[in-house]
Amino acid sequence: MSIRTATAALLAVAALGTAACGEDLGNDQIAEFATSPETTATTATATTASSGKPIQEIEISEDLTKKPEIPKPAGDPPDKLYQRDIVEGTGDAAKSGDNLSVQYVGVNYDTGEQFDASWDGGEPFPFELGAQNVIGGWDQGVVGMKEGGRRLLVIPPDLAYGKEGQGTIPPNATLMFVIDLKSIG
Repeated sequence: MSIRTATAALLAVAALGTAACGEDLGNDQIAEFATSPETTATTATATTASSGKPIQEIEISEDLTKKPEIPKPAGDPPDKLYQRDIVEGTGDAAKSGDNLSVQYVGVNYDTGEQFDASWDGGEPFPFELGAQNVIGGWDQGVVGMKEGGRRLLVIPPDLAYGKEGQGTIPPNATLMFVIDLKSIG
């Protein structure tokens, strides 16, 4: 840590301590502190020290012939189901009751480690959408996906394996999947 960064950190703690002790800092003093070069340097250091990118910015390959890699995202996981089409398919849209065939990769949001992938077995995974044969995040997150598409899902624990966990998936884990919709039957 540089002397400048350490000084900025000490100034921030001192300002917070002064405010907590009841001394009222004027808006001009707060604005001056917040925009000082030392504070800006500290903020920039904290931001760039993070590993990865937010889920909205992580890059997933569009090559549907190869197993996708899912980079570990930065920041806290979302509280609600997150979905983003990497490749929008051109076929029919999946709906509840459809029999689907998919290829997928699943990773733990917090660690970035893979826990499962149909790609590793070579065969697509078949399931009936909406029949509760898969986790709730899949039954909700695959609806509307078009055949021939690739979608990223980030699934909160309540739509995954919850507080019990499953196998190598720990309790209360947020899961990330990249799903390729091969066919709707």
